[in-house]
Amino acid sequence: MSYEISVLTPMTKIDNPRLVQVGKHGLMIARGNQRGLLLPQVAVDNNWSREEFLAQGCLKAGLEADAWKKGAEISVFEAIVFH
Repeated sequence: MSYEISVLTPMTKIDNPRLVQVGKHGLMIARGNQRGLLLPQVAVDNNWSREEFLAQGCLKAGLEADAWKKGAEISVFEAIVFH
C-alpha cells in the first residue's frame, strides 16, 4: 500500500477560465454553498482537457457541468505532492 499527501498552496480566484493550466492547477468551483475541489493530478490521471476539468469540478460541486461558463466562481491552486 502506498500513500500520497498533497500540500495545497493558497487558492487564487480567477475570472478567466483560460488561465487554468492542466497538470499545474487544482480547481475549486463554487456557487453559493456548493463547492467542488479537484487536485491537479486528477486531470492528468484522467487525461482531461481544461474544459473537461472545469466541467468535472462543477459536477463534483453538485452543479451543472457548464456552471463554470455561467458565473460559478473558479479558484486555482497548486499542490506539492509527497509519495
